[in-house]
Amino acid sequence: MRIAVMTAGSRGDVAPYTGLGAGLARAGHEVTLVTHEVFAPLVAGSGVRFATLPGDPRAELHSPRGRGLHRSRNGAAKLLRAVALARRLAPEMTHPLVRAARDADVVLAGGTVAPLAYAIAEGLSRPSMGLFLQPLHGTREFPPPMLGTRSAGPLGNRLGGRAVVTAVDHVFTRAARALAAEHGLPAGRLSAARRARERRGWPVWHGFSELVVPRPRDWRPGLEVSGYWWPHDGAGSRLPPELEDFLAAGPAPVYVGLGSATAPDPGRVSADVVAALRAAGLRGVVQRGWAGLSAAQDDVITIGEVPHSLLFPRMAAVVHHAGAGTTGAALRAGVPSVPVPVQFDAHFWAARLVELGTAPGVLPLRRLGPAALGSALREAVRNPAYRERARYLAGRLAAEDGVAPVAAALERLAARA
Repeated sequence: MRIAVMTAGSRGDVAPYTGLGAGLARAGHEVTLVTHEVFAPLVAGSGVRFATLPGDPRAELHSPRGRGLHRSRNGAAKLLRAVALARRLAPEMTHPLVRAARDADVVLAGGTVAPLAYAIAEGLSRPSMGLFLQPLHGTREFPPPMLGTRSAGPLGNRLGGRAVVTAVDHVFTRAARALAAEHGLPAGRLSAARRARERRGWPVWHGFSELVVPRPRDWRPGLEVSGYWWPHDGAGSRLPPELEDFLAAGPAPVYVGLGSATAPDPGRVSADVVAALRAAGLRGVVQRGWAGLSAAQDDVITIGEVPHSLLFPRMAAVVHHAGAGTTGAALRAGVPSVPVPVQFDAHFWAARLVELGTAPGVLPLRRLGPAALGSALREAVRNPAYRERARYLAGRLAAEDGVAPVAAALERLAARA
């Protein structure tokens, strides 16, 4: 079966699909990941093909428009800015997505491009499924992850979820018009298409574990949780020699990184991190990431991109931006976390870590400072309860297979086609 997996956004919006794609390729499918060119190296050696989408998400986040996200003080304001940013780029993605769908038997739509990918699949009479990394559908049980963690009550939470998916539809309004004007596909409103697919029970698989976010009881049939899709690391992956030397030279250090998130003042954040590590008497591994963090000290090393699956199990704790994928990686490694959420769904995942008992608390980036971070690090590293709980969850996550349910659903989809 020829499968096109479509996604867009930051590294965290892409990396999980490399592992899922590799698993489907091992099952005998021809899988193509359709996303930004900057992420092509992530599929090397995985058996997954690659098709390019235009745009450089890192450059966009560092542009004046992207840095404007830091001026928003709440989730709703950030979401509106993000929608405006993405809406400008979306029309450019239409041509390559249509081309990839024409060459595929099945379209698997990542949450970030789901409205457009679904419309394309329907127009070309291709069966499709959704692949989401966050619980985007509204529920009474918790507020929309993209808007923060403050509950508006059961009805308000559900209405908030509808508002988020409506905003995502809005990203692709202009792009959807191009389907009819430039590709001869049926024209239609994305909001109407969304209501139609909900009525039909469009299958959506969520790439996280029910141990972390139990499936909401009020979700419709067809919205399922598969388990994590761990990123493909490649055979023979290893840590750089200089990092191995650093790890061997002393006790387990603390990882600090913000992943694909940016920071208004990376120099200040880097200095605060070093001061906090020193105050807590801990060594550190600082990952540059998209924020551009850097620290040059005898007891701190700065690194580039390395597989979290190899690094995190060797850490005393991980300080991270609480993206969906990094949150999963910390839990998989069985180490305590200090979540430093920056924006969007990060506050949701940070709160989950605290509730699961693997993190002492949430420390938003705007409140990060040597004293606060140092205190959180001491608690995370010296209180054994956090590591014990993390190890317990890691053992249970190791028994899950997030690829198998998706592979089985694909077979059922093909049988009905």
